[in-house]
Amino acid sequence: MEVFVNAATSADGKLSTRERRQVRISGEADFARVDRLRASANAILVGVGTVLADDPSLVRHDREYRRALRERGEVRDGSPVRVVADSRARTPTDAAILEGEPGTWVFVSEAAPADRREALAAAGATVRVAGAERVDLVSLCETLADDGTNRLMVEGGGELISSLFEAGLVDRLSVFVGPTVIGGRDAPTLVDGEGFVESFPELRLDGVERLDGGVLLEWTVIG
Repeated sequence: MEVFVNAATSADGKLSTRERRQVRISGEADFARVDRLRASANAILVGVGTVLADDPSLVRHDREYRRALRERGEVRDGSPVRVVADSRARTPTDAAILEGEPGTWVFVSEAAPADRREALAAAGATVRVAGAERVDLVSLCETLADDGTNRLMVEGGGELISSLFEAGLVDRLSVFVGPTVIGGRDAPTLVDGEGFVESFPELRLDGVERLDGGVLLEWTVIG
């Protein structure tokens, strides 16, 4: 299964403000690009922090582009499954990501309270347990692959992206760098977490494109 990360950052590498308030970084051209990426994926993954901060629905995508891919046999029928990595089952039961079609999978840890798991299931989520204290991302990816997912798109946030890199699960990285500065030592960055101190993920730059007053950088993870 291919795992690709897509994100938009400010010129100084921030995803949002220190208050976790979303800032419009890209424009219509990049929104259309993200739609096409979503249309090409079987599943879209976010961390619970993104759900709590942004309340995304993750359903907007280019239907025509997806139809063309489906006719070529590159994606299965239907919209990509929405997936949340949520160790403690904190996803609100009225979150936009749980509404409508397609369905939503919420991966929790064994430490997630039983009543929260039950509430999410009652709200329509498919709840899966992976890991003891935190969601085991290797297990999550294996479960999705067993279900037929061959392209998993990751849309944040920084803690989840960091954990995926630490687990060696990221194959490609696309970053739109917008023409704005957010600042703040506590503002979330593209890759948060503990950080690397000895062995660093290596990337190969595959593409550079001017877009919406910023630049799109596309990388392949090579080690």
